[in-house]
Amino acid sequence: MSAGDKVQNAAEKGLGKAKEAVGEATDNERLAAEGRAEQAEADLKDAGEKVKDAAQDAKDAAKDAFGR
Repeated sequence: MSAGDKVQNAAEKGLGKAKEAVGEATDNERLAAEGRAEQAEADLKDAGEKVKDAAQDAKDAAKDAFGR
């Protein structure tokens, strides 16, 4: 995962937390739900990046093991 992706996902998660907090403070369920959804989306993006990293690591390990 690139540093830019990490920063982007962290920013999206932070924005989602802020929206959720404002929504709860103002009794605005739509805004709170939108914030929770943005946090979930950022978490999914993080998970996808981790899967890509793991696949790349496995590919590199296989190359090393077979000398290619």
